[in-house]
Amino acid sequence: MKTTVSLVLGSGGARGYSHIGVIDELNRRGYDVVCVAGSSMGALVGGVYAAGRLEEYRDWVTSLRRIDVFKLMDLTLRGEGTIRGERLLIKLREIIGNPLIEELPISYTAVATDLTHQKEVWFQKGLMLNAIRASIAVPGFFTPVIEEERVLVDGGVLNPIPIIPTVAAHADLIIAVDLNADQQRNHVQLPDTRYLERSGFSDEWQHDTSAESALAQGKPVLKDNPVHKATGRIDVLLNSVEVMQASLGKYKVAGYPPDLLIGIPKEACRFYDFHRAKEMIELGRTIAQKSLQQMEKSMR
Repeated sequence: MKTTVSLVLGSGGARGYSHIGVIDELNRRGYDVVCVAGSSMGALVGGVYAAGRLEEYRDWVTSLRRIDVFKLMDLTLRGEGTIRGERLLIKLREIIGNPLIEELPISYTAVATDLTHQKEVWFQKGLMLNAIRASIAVPGFFTPVIEEERVLVDGGVLNPIPIIPTVAAHADLIIAVDLNADQQRNHVQLPDTRYLERSGFSDEWQHDTSAESALAQGKPVLKDNPVHKATGRIDVLLNSVEVMQASLGKYKVAGYPPDLLIGIPKEACRFYDFHRAKEMIELGRTIAQKSLQQMEKSMR
């Protein structure tokens, strides 16, 4: 009998392609995914998988070049967002249709955020594409979904790793994928100790006359800092969103720890690198393989 899994797919832009690799590895190892919940890109990939169209979606995204991604961006001058998302939805409709969530073969939840009432919205019934469009509405990037009494945006604003919606499935395992994980380091950077065995005053110390002059005048001495490249408005906005989601994700995981947390480093690619699907899919598969091997070894 197969081990059943409730799968939680987090938000994180183009890194969300790694969800495909994680799903591939779960299937390859014989796990049975019976429930999936996702925010933003996690809701999109999770919905495609729940509808049984992951292979078709993979074929499409791995064919995308940078110019193809740009063509998908139907820009708008509306102040609440940059991209309408209509071209993306048309393509998704070609791939998966627009099934009712409650009729999918796998239990599915897309998480969005209601700005008007400041709360999460769980889409567990209704048309799938409507749910996906609301969940991927990254503030300042995609235009929000505006209904009669609510304004819906990216689910990651309040819940970048939506674990709770999967609990009711009572699967053997809850496995979550965090797209904003810290980079794993293979070594510890030790401090520079080359001066410790010297007398001290004879160290390789450079007399800084400019600093001495500044101190004499009562001015602050500023240390040299690396020069950062200028970033655009969208870069700053998306980086701010990702920092917020990374911090919030840690609280969500701490509040309800999954049986396995698979971490995709946030440095893997930029939020909008949607032309790097093949690379991200393989990264997801590789990291999932290592994580699952460790879990399986500990459970024997």
